[in-house]
Amino acid sequence: MNLSRIETFTNEFVCFVKVTTDDGATGWGQVAPYHADITAQIVHRQVAVHVLGRSAQDIQDINVLVNLVKEREHKFPGSHLYRAIGGLDTALWDLHGRLEGKPVCSLIGGTPGTVRAYASSMKRDITPAGEARRFEALRNDYGFDAFKFRVGSECGHDEDEWPGRTEEIVPTVRRTLGSDVQLLVDANSCYSPDKAIHVGQLLQSEDVSHFEEPCPYWEFEQTRQVTEALEIDVTGGEQDCELATWQRMIDDKIVNIIQPDICYLGGLTRTLQVAAMAQIAGLPCTPHCANLSMVTLFTMHLLRSIPNAGKYLEFSIEGEDYYPWQQDLFVESPYVIVNGHATVTDKPGWGAEPNPRWLARSTHQVSTHG
Repeated sequence: MNLSRIETFTNEFVCFVKVTTDDGATGWGQVAPYHADITAQIVHRQVAVHVLGRSAQDIQDINVLVNLVKEREHKFPGSHLYRAIGGLDTALWDLHGRLEGKPVCSLIGGTPGTVRAYASSMKRDITPAGEARRFEALRNDYGFDAFKFRVGSECGHDEDEWPGRTEEIVPTVRRTLGSDVQLLVDANSCYSPDKAIHVGQLLQSEDVSHFEEPCPYWEFEQTRQVTEALEIDVTGGEQDCELATWQRMIDDKIVNIIQPDICYLGGLTRTLQVAAMAQIAGLPCTPHCANLSMVTLFTMHLLRSIPNAGKYLEFSIEGEDYYPWQQDLFVESPYVIVNGHATVTDKPGWGAEPNPRWLARSTHQVSTHG
């Protein structure tokens, strides 16, 4: 069973990848969102060219193909190549799940079932009172008992989104929701170490449990200073896509919790390797998955399978008003929250089908063998 066809269906934001073997088996995956039309070009020019005609007979072949592309394209390390590889990888996992009649989680040692989710806000242009009100409504309507909101300004050089917002939003959310929920914050690389430690002390005083990407994510030593100075869990890693970088982050104890993004890192296979590194070091894995394309579904299967899964799944609360490109992606949405939990079903593969209407509106490209 060899790969005979790779197709992409894309717009600017989303790119689905379909693989087909010479005996007609198929699988669906996805590259990372945003500038997905650029990544689609890489799928065809720098991924498909190396893997078409090669074996997809066994699950072990996925790792072989992923590594082959990396080696053949060694002149092009970095994010865009791994985003493209991730489309191939996730489509191959879906193919094998469909062939075996099993969900992907069952192929990697897990089982279908529920995953506790935290409600993840993407907004900084919302007032503290407004954020607290929508969290309260989400708790009442969907049973969420953990919430993440934004502090500081994205890559903000110690500046807040507006003066005093961080100092206001942390206690406001805590007072509104009470002491029986877990709170998480994301600084998106805002702070210097001294400022991050100062903000971290405020977070600790309000019993916030998770301080994400406090310093510029590429400045490992800055982040480690914060980790060593605070009792709160310092977390990060969503942007990192090289295994050697991950090994250093884990070995040097840069963070307390790792947050790989399956689509940014290059697929499920590579993310399993990173999760295994963290398990050896005793670190939990709470992946980044900040939208409701397929990445959250991939992450649900991962969390049902690894022994060092973190406490919860990141679940974006931003709908089509914020992310209009999320509309109509699937025949049936795989995302239903009941009592604060999402569910991995026993459907084969990823358990989701791209919407034919969305596919018909997309840009379609095909690479074939021979």
